[in-house]
Amino acid sequence: MSDRIRVATRKGLFTVTRRSGRWAVSDPAFLGDPVTAVLDDAGTLYAALNLGHFGVKVRRSRDDGKHWDDLPAPAYPPQPEQQPGQEAAGSPWKLVLIWTLEAGPGTLWAGTLPGGLFRSNDQAQSWELVRPLWDRPERTQWSGGGYDHPGIHSIAIDPRDGKRLTLGVSCGGVWKTDDGGANWQLSATGMRAAYMPPEQAYDPNVQDPHRIVACAAQPDTLWCQHHNGIFKSIDGAVSWQEIESFALSGFGFAVAVHPRDPQTAWFVPAVKDETRVPVGARLALTRTRDGGRSFEVLRDGLPAELCYDLIYRHGLAVDATGQRLAMGSTSGGLWISENGGDAWQCVSAHLPPVYAVRFV
Repeated sequence: MSDRIRVATRKGLFTVTRRSGRWAVSDPAFLGDPVTAVLDDAGTLYAALNLGHFGVKVRRSRDDGKHWDDLPAPAYPPQPEQQPGQEAAGSPWKLVLIWTLEAGPGTLWAGTLPGGLFRSNDQAQSWELVRPLWDRPERTQWSGGGYDHPGIHSIAIDPRDGKRLTLGVSCGGVWKTDDGGANWQLSATGMRAAYMPPEQAYDPNVQDPHRIVACAAQPDTLWCQHHNGIFKSIDGAVSWQEIESFALSGFGFAVAVHPRDPQTAWFVPAVKDETRVPVGARLALTRTRDGGRSFEVLRDGLPAELCYDLIYRHGLAVDATGQRLAMGSTSGGLWISENGGDAWQCVSAHLPPVYAVRFV
């Protein structure tokens, strides 16, 4: 089991370490600064910061956070000038947020608002916008899902072939490439957007996947927590099936999948849209162990009343064993389970709002 967890929050980056059977929270790096994404990759630690007026920043450490290098953030090329009488299409060509960082063989990937995918082949010394995706005509129809602009929040890299990526875009559906980004396919067939008019509900380009994860051992099986419910693919995102047997609520943001068992996945249900709080003000997870045919409700050790914590897209993680899970909330709670979610212990109730948790 992994004994270390990175916790990216609105006021710094924390490391949580297990020693002598107890979990301890470190002093934060970047105290007071919003850390929107974090990634450990082969001994190198990356953090993305959003400093508001001062812009987006990228930091890198090669000594486990003792020292940090300031690196350039991804930058969009100049936006073409608008022709007279032509309406502006799509989002502005300006970096707003790094929403996720992922690493493939020799390549670092960054998913951003306003919907751009960037790659780096030199450990974040430089970045390149993946233009074949950015230049797709469908992108101009993407819309924001919570943010003002669309964003790429999920990057699932196939462990069998680092050139195969599956992206989740809010709100722009699911996109796949098999050649490292040279060509892209819209792959949200079967997803349903109940918030759209009936004739547009199944339009792949308007879907709002909140989070997409793949099973490491069987990467053709992917799970999606969608604005409209839970979806599963068993053919590498070529098609999706809506799961209708969910417990408590089909709405939520976070999903984690067991690294070896594609039939096992965890979700954090909430009341959708106007409130976005736990169902009945009781924090709970749901778990399926049979591919979505049935779900268990997991509450042992979680707040049982007057709880209004929300779990963001990257606020739930499972380690390589599939037994240890971590969950962080918008109210600064951090919980860890040692037994697949059956029981939880509160490590801290007073962190800043948690954006992401990741096992090291």
